[in-house]
Amino acid sequence: MGTHRYRITVAGGFGRAARQAFEDFTIEASGTDTSLVAGLDQAALYGALNRIRSLGLELVELTRLSAEQAKRVTRTAGPGLA
Repeated sequence: MGTHRYRITVAGGFGRAARQAFEDFTIEASGTDTSLVAGLDQAALYGALNRIRSLGLELVELTRLSAEQAKRVTRTAGPGLA
């Protein structure tokens, strides 16, 4: 299976532990939610979901981005905190 770009949205903001756990993702704070964006294969996706669960974060949404959506995220956010 290949790698796809995903946006994982969780409820609330991120503290230090969550930021460190997801330092390899683009982190986007928007209102009351936080989104994580990264290119992931199937195993990495399940690993990210396990990290979310182990940190006690509430999963709000998981979206596989189209190629066009992924380009927009890369252009507007870049790596790290957006």
